[in-house]
Amino acid sequence: MFVFQSSSHGKVVFLDGCIQLTERDEFAYQEMLTHLALCSIPNPKKVLLIGGGDGGILREVSRHSSVERIDICELDKMVIDVYKKFFPDIAIGYEDPRVTVYLGDGVEFIKHVPKGTYDTIILDAFPPIGPSAQQLPDKNFLESVARALRPGGVMSCPAESLWFHHFVVEDTIAHCRKVFKGSINYAWTTVPAYPSGVIGFMLCATEGPPVNFTHPINPIDIETYGAGKMAAQVLQL
Repeated sequence: MFVFQSSSHGKVVFLDGCIQLTERDEFAYQEMLTHLALCSIPNPKKVLLIGGGDGGILREVSRHSSVERIDICELDKMVIDVYKKFFPDIAIGYEDPRVTVYLGDGVEFIKHVPKGTYDTIILDAFPPIGPSAQQLPDKNFLESVARALRPGGVMSCPAESLWFHHFVVEDTIAHCRKVFKGSINYAWTTVPAYPSGVIGFMLCATEGPPVNFTHPINPIDIETYGAGKMAAQVLQL
């Protein structure tokens, strides 16, 4: 893990030779991955984040007043410590009293979650770019995620760029359709620091109350993108 100060993007984080985030545009990734899911269902109360040790998604989840419980499972405590030291404005999410941190393997963690526990599960343990981005979550893991969601619950995760890996996007969509029996959508947004400047997201709902990701029913006002305003545009595919 390598942190340095750039002239154009503020502080930058590299991990395994790939850009993870920059201070200048991290909000685009964090907001879309979080709010496209949370804004699609009424009054989400219980949220699980797997990965996301930087704290940015915690920061975004904490904007939702209906949320009562925010659990995060992060594999490496060093990641949390680095972001708290060098990126306090991102890691501020850890200061929310609703947050509980679990250290360990998210794949193992999700296996032991009681059925129907969470309204939303956000997966940030699979890198959005770089060689490992093409390693899809396996079917057993996705089945564990779906089981841990309530009926009509939603999952979001990064899903590569159409510009470079459209075949991975197609495989990811097909992969998710085998498990999730509710709405399945692919969204994308721009993150200038990432290769091609574009990153995608999968949005999946379990069977139950219908979820329409293109028409948010739980909008939130934020100063940058605002998922309530952007959803229809980023989900045009």
